[in-house]
Amino acid sequence: MQEEQIRQIPLGLALLPLVFLIALLSMGVYLFGDNSSYGPNQISLLLCAGVVQIIGLKLGISYKELEQAVVDGISRAMNAVLILLVVGALIGSWMLAGTAPAMIYYGLAILDPGFFYPATMVICALVALSIGSSWTTAGTVGLALVGIATVMGLSPAIAAGAVISGAYFGDKLSPLSDTTNLAPAMAGTDLFTHIRHMFWTTTPSFVIALILFSFIGADAGDTASLDSVETTRQLLADNYNLGILTFLPLALLLTLAIKKVPALPAISAGAIAGCLIAVTVQSDAVIKFIDADGTLPAGLALMKGSWVALADGYQASTGNEELDTLLSRGGMSSMLNTIWLILSALTFGGVMEKTGLLQRITMSLMVFVKGTGSLITTTVFTAIGTNIIAADQYIAIVLPGRMFRMEFAKRGLAPENLSRTIEDAGTMTSPLIPWNTCGAFMAGALGVPTLAYAPFAFLNLMNPIIAIIYGIMNVKINKLSDEEIREALSEDAGLTAKQ
Repeated sequence: MQEEQIRQIPLGLALLPLVFLIALLSMGVYLFGDNSSYGPNQISLLLCAGVVQIIGLKLGISYKELEQAVVDGISRAMNAVLILLVVGALIGSWMLAGTAPAMIYYGLAILDPGFFYPATMVICALVALSIGSSWTTAGTVGLALVGIATVMGLSPAIAAGAVISGAYFGDKLSPLSDTTNLAPAMAGTDLFTHIRHMFWTTTPSFVIALILFSFIGADAGDTASLDSVETTRQLLADNYNLGILTFLPLALLLTLAIKKVPALPAISAGAIAGCLIAVTVQSDAVIKFIDADGTLPAGLALMKGSWVALADGYQASTGNEELDTLLSRGGMSSMLNTIWLILSALTFGGVMEKTGLLQRITMSLMVFVKGTGSLITTTVFTAIGTNIIAADQYIAIVLPGRMFRMEFAKRGLAPENLSRTIEDAGTMTSPLIPWNTCGAFMAGALGVPTLAYAPFAFLNLMNPIIAIIYGIMNVKINKLSDEEIREALSEDAGLTAKQ
């Protein structure tokens, strides 16, 4: 739709699907509690997508176009869906191979309960910085750290918050990250200028989060169960061969990520490597898992065990119920509910964008823009709102980037201010929303509901606030010269004409 047509849409009409969505999601939480993401949220999103389609028909958009918008919205998530499936397979194969159990075993020996939460954040930050992926970090190292927290008697929700805080800090500042490359491309600046500018908002957030986790961890150390730690380590040693070979799948995955191999083949290779280690190093455990009665030849039992771990995950039988619950994870099938949630959310987001309702809502926010502080504040809330409505962090970067690029230039603000702001709000808040692709992934990979860990993802919560404070106080806001303003406006005018 053209901009003039979008402006003619009544704001109340544009807000109607959101009001309906908030009412349905609230009712779902009231009736189903933590289980609302296992069906009720999906139904709410699809019902609201139907409401938007009716509005689209009233606005003169054909059903064929609305249907194509749904297809286009879902197609944007296909890469994420495939990654979710292979992450599920990777978790299952790493449980079977002893890779995740070995990480838990040695982590229990090294990590002290008193500094566990801040150490978790720093470890995940370093891994994500080196590989440029918050998803890979959370699904591998983060998964093990949440498991260690559970064994120690610490809070899995706080541990997950520390994992996500560290993973997103490293991802955001890594030149290997896709969102870190996307944001400057949308705003019109270069990658390393963008990263340098992000340090000013991200570093204070990191320090504040580290202090908070240290404060919480000091009390947690007194309540941790050290007896259960030794019992768990002994059970792991009794049921797995925990030698150095079990770390080969992790080493392979990190090496491929550092070499910039795309996530899908890299994670797939890690999952296959897990199966190879399982059948060679953990053959007794594999046979016990799949063929305890000995009805199959050993070779077929090993093959069947690998297939089942990839498809449906691993079921542990150590004799300890709590440890079995911790280790019985993974499989592609474990991600199907998460995929359902993502597809439902992107169906809603796709028709909201096609009908112009999303753009109409964001346009209305421009009336609040008076100066630099209000412009950055509006950009922050637009990115957060897009994360909620469109359920995808990439849209939350692209849409505000397109909308506010010329406005920043008109006000003499350098494009790195925009790129930093859409990362501070768009990237950072994406894992805090249950139906967002990132929130759904983190909940599925870590085994902790989004709303349970969200209050403890301190870095993600702080970043948008610090971005707003910097804007209001005019701290580290780079300016353009008069010539640069003319060039930026001329370039944007040319891009608009082409579009």
